[in-house]
Formats: sequence, structure tokens, C-alpha cells
Amino acid sequence: MKFGVVVFPGSNCDDDTVGVIESLGHQAVKLWHKETSLENSDFIILPGGFSYGDYLRSGAIARFSPIMDNVIKHAQEGGYLMGICNGFQVLVEAHLLPGVLLRNNSQKFISKNVYLKAATNQSLITQSLDLNKAYKIPIAHAEGRYFADEKTLDELKSNDQILFYYCDENGQINDASNPNGSLFNIAGICNAGRNVIGMMPHPERAADPDLSNTDGLEILKQLVL
Repeated sequence: MKFGVVVFPGSNCDDDTVGVIESLGHQAVKLWHKETSLENSDFIILPGGFSYGDYLRSGAIARFSPIMDNVIKHAQEGGYLMGICNGFQVLVEAHLLPGVLLRNNSQKFISKNVYLKAATNQSLITQSLDLNKAYKIPIAHAEGRYFADEKTLDELKSNDQILFYYCDENGQINDASNPNGSLFNIAGICNAGRNVIGMMPHPERAADPDLSNTDGLEILKQLVL
């Protein structure tokens, strides 16, 4: 499978993402945001970082980069698309995923390890994850507080579109394990068609034995099963 990793000015997790994909035995190419071709990529990833310096609002300017027209078309035609952290922010700005990502309730940038729990196996990225396991994954964001209106939240729940919850190391989902104030501890979702995935934590930063944490690799392996 061929992965295309879009690079915006300010992206800083593109190399990490390419490295993980290649370590899994698949091809990964970087796609510069000013280009329009997706280079026949099967799967598009919008990586983490600070696209356009997070000016105006995280992801708001990147959403209008030239390449995004074809990224949106790719998703609308059923192609797989994933946004990680800043990439998730771009996806909600492009209305490919519902809801918004607001300033953390602490009003501070947060960079630390947290724990995630997969909410369902009915998704490409969670298909064989242990629903009882707490996965240790880093976060690094200032605008990661997921918010949506009551109708949207009801739809996410009823359609099984919530993919990850923030939890503690024992897998308990509670206020104490919520790092940013996201409603219902939501850390990742997908669209109704299940081909567009967004998550705030960075699995690509926990995918190397040298870092003493490969929980993120276990998550990203799901994409190529």
C-alpha cells in the first residue's frame, strides 16, 4: 500500500510518520501542500505539527492549501484519510469530521504521555486492538479539547464513531484522566463512512523500541493488517 503524507509549512511529524510506515514495509511519500497531485497514494495522512504557525486557528489555513481539494475528493470517494493532532484539526476545519477542537481547558499547551482506550473494533485503526488495554501515547497540543453539540455527540455514539477515549493507566475513563477537557474524554473519532479518521494523540511518537514504548506502533499496525 502507498501512503501519502501531506507536508504543510510548520508540519513536524511528517518524518516520524513516514518512518513508521516504512518500518511496516509499505511505501510512504511526502506530498507538499502547494502541489495538487496525491501521487496515486492509497492512504493519505495529515501529520502533526503547527501548520501555518497555528495562526488564526489551528488547521484553519491549512484546510485551504492547494492539495486539500484533492485530499477532500479522495475522502469523498471513499479513500482512506487520517489526521493526527494538527491533522485532526485540519479535518474538522475541512468538515470531513464533525465537531471542533477548542483550546485546552487549562489554556496551556500540553506535552506529555497519556493513556488511550480503544472504544470499538469497528474501524480500520482499531480493528484488532484490545478494548481493555490502556495504550500509552504522547500528546502535544494547545487546541485539543473535542467539542460537539448534543445531536452530533448522540450520532457519534449511536453510529459507533468514537474510536478512542482518554483513560488512566488502568483503563478507567474519568475526569482525572482527561488532559484537555474533551467531552466524554473523546480522543479520536471517524466519519460516518468510517474512512476518515482523526485523533489528537501521536502514535507515531511511540513506535520505536529505542523510545521504550511501542504502543503507538501497535495502533498504526492496524492500518496495514
